[in-house]
Amino acid sequence: MSTFTPDRARSPEPSTASVETSGRFTYAGWEELAVGSPDGAPRLARALVANTFTGGVSAAATNCAYTIAYTGENVGAYTGMELLSGSVDGRAGSFVLEESGTFDPGGTTCRFTVVPGSGTGDLAGLSGSGGFTHRHGEASVAYAFSYRLG
Repeated sequence: MSTFTPDRARSPEPSTASVETSGRFTYAGWEELAVGSPDGAPRLARALVANTFTGGVSAAATNCAYTIAYTGENVGAYTGMELLSGSVDGRAGSFVLEESGTFDPGGTTCRFTVVPGSGTGDLAGLSGSGGFTHRHGEASVAYAFSYRLG
């Protein structure tokens, strides 16, 4: 029989079960630069973006870089990487999301996955995926994230 003593306390073992979490994020900054000619379509752009996440994922002023392909007026697709430093359900660390999505005059749809091996601190071994749908005019965006640690 083992007896618990404070000097022998351990952090919980990583879970292999998938955990669902959700919350909201807001754009904290957006800087877009044309790549090549800024006129007509198709055209390319780069965007540097900062977001603030609340809820299951908590991160202030993330760092995100997108490549955007405009195929029409306010229509196209994008890919990007976003570095989040903060916590997931109270576990502190950082990780990178690989993101891809489409947009049209009504809004944006995005799917994202955790870049393998990018988790640090209490988020080492993090894997998962999620997404969001944003409608133009909304001040914040709801996201869903399913993840595993271990």
